[in-house]
This record gives sequence, structure tokens and C-alpha cells, in this order.
Amino acid sequence: MDYKKVGQVIAQLRREKGLTQRQLAEQLHISNKTVSKWECGQGCPDLSLWDSLCAQLGADLHKLLQGELSPNRPDVGKLDRTRFYVCPVCGNILTSTGRASLSCCGRKLSPLTSALCDERHRPAVQDLDVEYYVTFSHPMEKDHFIAFAAHVRDNRVILVRLYPEQGAEVRLPMAERGGTLYLYCTKHGLQSCPFPG
Repeated sequence: MDYKKVGQVIAQLRREKGLTQRQLAEQLHISNKTVSKWECGQGCPDLSLWDSLCAQLGADLHKLLQGELSPNRPDVGKLDRTRFYVCPVCGNILTSTGRASLSCCGRKLSPLTSALCDERHRPAVQDLDVEYYVTFSHPMEKDHFIAFAAHVRDNRVILVRLYPEQGAEVRLPMAERGGTLYLYCTKHGLQSCPFPG
């Protein structure tokens, strides 16, 4: 571990949060001289302090330990590049519009890779007066169900969370033509198909 690089990152994040060394030290119940030593590269936080330090600085532990904050290139508003993530522990659904480092329940998440919808997951779309009614011929059982459906276009994402006790159906505004429809099956993963329009 490069103490100097870690110290520089701690100092940068502390300043971004608008904290003085003394304020950060008080929040961690240590002396401000200890924080100063870290930032000068003359030591590193004790193992017991890393979680609290990350929480106070709003930092990713892995990046902090590496001593680098490599910024992502900002997205240019192309939401059709949306990536989906599902936590294997709690089932939370997360999204990003570009490369991102996401974690949940202490685990780093990888973006889901979609396959083309197979016959078991292909949606049926009914054109109602003001909306599309999308249904799936799919079981909605506790251990096998569609957890979410998302309609993605270049300028918006509509994500609908589904639960085992409800039907495999979503309603989308009529104005939402074209784009891609994604659905996440808890057994077969992420599926995608072109949306009519």
C-alpha cells in the first residue's frame, strides 16, 4: 500500500466534503495529528477505522486502499447505454448510464449481460388508447419470477419492479415507442427485445 497516495486521496475527499482535519478526526474519535500524518503519507488508518473513514468521506473502500480516484468519463445523455445490476444478497436493483463501480451488501456488482428474449420470456404488447399493456407468459413464483421490466430509449428509462405475488405485466405510456424492453428473470437472467414502435 502506498501511504502517500492513500494520504493524498484522504486529503482530497476530506476537502471535497468541506471538512477540516480536526472535524474529520472528531468524527472518527481520533486526534487531528493522526489525520495529518495520514495525509502526509506518514502512516495509514488502523484497520478498525476504515469503515468509518469511508462513511465519513463517502468513499469506496477499494479505491481508497488503492490510493486512486480515477474519474469516469461523463455520459452524454445516452440512456440507451444503461446497465443493470442486481444484488445477489438482497435483490436490490441498481442502474448506471456508463462505467461505474457499484456495490451492495459488501459485494462488488458486475453489470448484467442481456440475451435476446427467448420464447418463454417474449412479451405480448397490447396497444390500449393511452398506454401499452405488456404481459409475459411467465411464472411469478417465489423462486422464479420476473423481478423487473425496463423500457430503455436514448433519453429515458422506465423501470418497473415486479413481485412474485403480482401478475407478470407492466403498463407503459403510449408515447414510449421504439427502444428496447429489458426484463430480469430470477432464474434466466436479463433478457432484451426491441419494443414496438
